[in-house]
Amino acid sequence: MNEPAPSRGGRRGRRDRTAEGAPVRKTDYRRLRNPFPQMNLYSEDQIASIHHAALTMLEELGMKILLPEARRIFAGGGAQIDESSEMVRIGREMVTAALDSAPRSILCRAARPDRDVLLEPGMLVFQPGAGAPHATDLERGRRPGTGSDFRELIKLTQHFDVLQMVPPLVEPQDVPMSLRHYFTMEAQLTLSDKLPFIFSRGTPQVLESFEMLRDFRGCDDAGFGQESHCYTIINTNSPRQIDIPMAQGLIDFARHGQLSIVTPFTLMGAMAPITVDAAMTLSHAEALAAITLTQLARPGAPVCYGTFTSNVDMKSGAPAFGTPEHFRASLVAGQLARHIDLPWRCASGSAANINDSQAANETQFALWGCLMAGATVVIHAAGWLEGGLTVSYEKLITDMEVLQMVAELCADSTPDSPQVNLDALAEVAPGGHFFAAAHTMSRYQTEFYEPLVADWANFGTWTDSGAKTASQRATGIWKDIVSRDAGLGHDPARIGAMQDFIAARTAAGGALPEG
Repeated sequence: MNEPAPSRGGRRGRRDRTAEGAPVRKTDYRRLRNPFPQMNLYSEDQIASIHHAALTMLEELGMKILLPEARRIFAGGGAQIDESSEMVRIGREMVTAALDSAPRSILCRAARPDRDVLLEPGMLVFQPGAGAPHATDLERGRRPGTGSDFRELIKLTQHFDVLQMVPPLVEPQDVPMSLRHYFTMEAQLTLSDKLPFIFSRGTPQVLESFEMLRDFRGCDDAGFGQESHCYTIINTNSPRQIDIPMAQGLIDFARHGQLSIVTPFTLMGAMAPITVDAAMTLSHAEALAAITLTQLARPGAPVCYGTFTSNVDMKSGAPAFGTPEHFRASLVAGQLARHIDLPWRCASGSAANINDSQAANETQFALWGCLMAGATVVIHAAGWLEGGLTVSYEKLITDMEVLQMVAELCADSTPDSPQVNLDALAEVAPGGHFFAAAHTMSRYQTEFYEPLVADWANFGTWTDSGAKTASQRATGIWKDIVSRDAGLGHDPARIGAMQDFIAARTAAGGALPEG
C-alpha cells in the first residue's frame, strides 16, 4: 500500500512507527506470480472433448448476435449467417485462427510504469468487487450506490497495492446514465494511477472515454492504439447470445487496441445446464465466439478469456457463490484456458447478505478455486456481497487481509545458508527460548506479516480495548483511508482540460448508451 495506515490498519502498521533508523519491512504486491500448483478436475482428453463440443456448438447450433455490424464481420470471416433469426454459425477453423492471433501476453499501461499490469499465464492480478447497484457500511447502512460511494471506493482500491486494476465497484445511480461515463472516468483518473475500466455501453460513450483517457495520459491517436491503456468487461447473454452493447464493445475495444476481458456469466441450473461440464461447454463456446469477433475486427487485438460460472439455489433460484460447484467450474475453466493458452479471468464472490462468517467462507473458498485453477485475473476478490448486488466497505477491508496474505505467499523466498541456521540453533540451549537470540533480534521487525485488521491480542486486552469485531475495526480503517488526499501529483493542466471537456459535453447533453 502507498501510505502507513492507522494502528492495526496496514501491513506496515506499527513497523512504520518504530524508532528512527529501525528497519522497515518491505513488500511488493504490484506484480505477482501464482506460485501454487494448478489443479486438474478432468483429464486432458476430457478437456479436449469439452473444447471440441464447444466448437461443434458454434458450428451447428450457433450464437445469436444482435448487432448487425458484428454479423457482417462474422460473415466476412466465413461464418454462416441467418439474418432472419440473427443466428451466426462459426466454423472451427475461424475460431482456431482467432486463437492463433490473440496475444498470449498483454502489457497494460497505467499512469506510471510501476503500475503497469502484465497479463499472461502465470501472472496473478486482483480486483475488488465490481458492478454492484448498492453500497453498504456499518455507519450509513445499505443504500443505492452514489457518486460519493464510487469515489470513496476508488480511493480504497488505490490505497492497496494488492489490487492492481480499478473496476467499477458500484454504479453511481445519482449520476444520469448519459453523463455517468464522464463521472467514472474523471474519478478513476484523478483518484488513482492504476489501470482504469471503461463500460461498453455503446460507441459514443466508449469513444468519449477513450478521448478523455488519451488526452489525460498525453498520447496521440497512434500511440494510444498501440498499447492497452484501459479495459472493459464483456458479458455474453447466456445461453448463446451476445447483445448489441457487448458486441459493439468487443469491436470498439479491438479496433482501438484496448483490452476486452470476455466473461460469460453462467449459472448452472438457470442460464446454463445444471452440470459443471455442460455449463462449462456453454461458457467456453460463448467465450470463443466473443474472442473470434475481436480478432476478426483486428487481428492481434488484446483479449482475455474468462468465465464466471457458479450455480443457483434450486429451492429459490437465487445465485450462489463460493460453492463446491463454483470451485469445480473454476478448475475446469483453468484447464480450458491452458488448452487454448490465453491469459484468463476468474471470479470469487459471496451470496451472503452481510460481512459475516458466511461471507468470509464463501469468498475465500471461491478465491482458492481461482488460485488453484491458475487464474490470471481474479475479480470480485474483495467486498462483494449478495451475489454482486452490494459492495461492503467493511468486507473490502477484511478481504484485503486474505489477499495480502496470499500475496505474501507469492513473494520470492531465499533461504538462509545452512550455517546461518545452525548458528541460530546453537545460540539457544535446550529448553531455552529464541525471543532474545541475536538471530531473532536482527529480524523481528521485518520477518513477519503485520495484520491489517486482525487482532492478535489476548481476550483480556481485546476486552479492555473495546471488544471490537473485525468489521468494527475495518470501519476505522476505511474511514481513515477515504479521509486522506490521494496526493497523486497529476498535472493540474490536464485535470483542468478534462474538466473543461466534461463541462462542454455535459452542456451538449452527454451521450446516451446504445442497446
